[in-house]
Amino acid sequence: MAKEIERKFLVKNDFKEFVSKSQRITQGYLSSVPERTVRVRIKSEKGFLTIKGIGNKSGASRYEFEKEITIKETRELLNICEAGIIDKTRYLIKCGNHTYEVDEFYGDNDGLIVAEVELKTEDEKFKKPDWLGKEVTGDVKYYNSMLMKNPYKSWK
Repeated sequence: MAKEIERKFLVKNDFKEFVSKSQRITQGYLSSVPERTVRVRIKSEKGFLTIKGIGNKSGASRYEFEKEITIKETRELLNICEAGIIDKTRYLIKCGNHTYEVDEFYGDNDGLIVAEVELKTEDEKFKKPDWLGKEVTGDVKYYNSMLMKNPYKSWK
C-alpha cells in the first residue's frame, strides 16, 4: 500500500491564470470513518475506488490504496454511498518542482477552495505561490469525507 504525504491550504487569491489542466470530479463515500475512508470517484470519465487509512499525528501522511474501476461500477457504488456527494473542479498548477491540486467546490460546499501539494517526505521543501493562504493540513473539517457530513455552507 502506498503512503500519501500532502499538505493542504486555503486559497486566498485568484489562481486560475496559472492553471494547466482542469477536470470535474464527483465522489461519494462508502465509509467515512477516520480509521478507513472508502471513496468512489468519477474523474474525467474514469472511475476509481480509493481506500485511505487514518492520518498520522501531523495529518500530512496516511496510507492510500487506489484502483481504477469501470464507470458502470462507479455509478452503481455511488448509488449506495453515504449521503452527501462531493462535486468539484480540480485545477492543476505547476509551481517549482511540484504540482498543486486546487479544488473548487460546488453545491453545499460552494465557495470553498483548497489547494493540496503532494510531497515525498513530510519535511520536503516546496514553493508557496502568492495565492496560497492559511495551512489547514490535519484539520479534519477540510477532509472531503467530512465536507459531505458537515458542508461548508453550514460553517457560517
